[in-house]
Amino acid sequence: MTHHQQQAAPQHWPWWPLLPLYPYGRRSTLVRELIAGQVWVFEQLQGVYYVAVPIRMTVVRLRDGLLLYAPVAPTAAVREALALLEQQHGPVRTIVLPTASGLEHKVPVPAMARAFPKAEVWVTPCQWSFPLPLPLAWLGFPARRTRVLFEQGLPHADELDWCALGPLNLGLGTFMEVACLHRASGCLLVTDALVAIGTQPPAVFEADPTPLLFHARERGDQPLLDSPEQRRKGWQRLALFASYLRPKSLQVPPLPEVMAQAWAPGLRNPRSHFGVYPFRWPAGWQEEFDQLVGPGEQALQIAPVLERLVFPRSRASLVSWIRELAQLAPLSWLIPAHYEAPIPCTNETLEQLAASLEARPWAPGDGSWQTLAAIDQTLLNLRVVPEQP
Repeated sequence: MTHHQQQAAPQHWPWWPLLPLYPYGRRSTLVRELIAGQVWVFEQLQGVYYVAVPIRMTVVRLRDGLLLYAPVAPTAAVREALALLEQQHGPVRTIVLPTASGLEHKVPVPAMARAFPKAEVWVTPCQWSFPLPLPLAWLGFPARRTRVLFEQGLPHADELDWCALGPLNLGLGTFMEVACLHRASGCLLVTDALVAIGTQPPAVFEADPTPLLFHARERGDQPLLDSPEQRRKGWQRLALFASYLRPKSLQVPPLPEVMAQAWAPGLRNPRSHFGVYPFRWPAGWQEEFDQLVGPGEQALQIAPVLERLVFPRSRASLVSWIRELAQLAPLSWLIPAHYEAPIPCTNETLEQLAASLEARPWAPGDGSWQTLAAIDQTLLNLRVVPEQP
């Protein structure tokens, strides 16, 4: 595999106020070729309070051009890299929004569609917006070029297989995700439902490791020091944050202590969040991370935040979908839109995952899951989410 950092072209993303996530208006992009001449990924970062994880667009080569799955912010750097691929493999023919609820995947689509005015845009059924239910055209999707998967056909069905999870009722809206198998490469593309979390920080952090260094500290008055060990520690803590919102091992020090440490020299700047670091990581967090990633390298899992807040009463639907994916062939790799990619994946891998999900406790409420469980129970009590999706 090869990768290169797109640094020369501008990284500006003007539409960041629509979804104000870190790194806001400047999106560095890492482009990697996963399968020679067939599959590439474009990776950026997104997050809140430096809790940043990779977000990924996958590009596959078809017989007559390129397909973009789960677009990222189309900065000038992204458009330049896509133009190079177009010169070698043909034009961008198809842009796919494979989720009904993931705002981080939905917001870039209109801008990507404008960048490629001849490409068809395909979206999952059950698209929705909040607080007002607006039509897609009002959200910037090109009306004449936008199609709905399954309801209006399937793009490139002679080269791709499509498999839908949902729709599941979330109360405010609908969850739906559509996976895509690129038969020529054996790559199965998914969005949010399946991930694998690695022990080392993803390469996309190399452009700016600040989020890793920020969370690698033990106290708020410590400087942001860079080393491989600090980067690894910061990444593993970030993964715990992103997975559980408030991991079991995390402590929040008293406000006077936080403010006293904020005045240490060298921290009064935006990069250090002006010295505010309201976290404490006692012994035990490393074991908690090891339990999160599971046995072996790149073990497939359901992200805890999705299991407890999206699928807590939908295990049967999720397992059924995974078993449908296991019937597709040939399967060699899984490429999610977050965390690690590519992940070695065979039909047997997915069958084993489905069986393990049925056998273990589902959507627990103790330990690191307590915060997620409390949010879910509050939403249930307020009748924001249904008891039966």
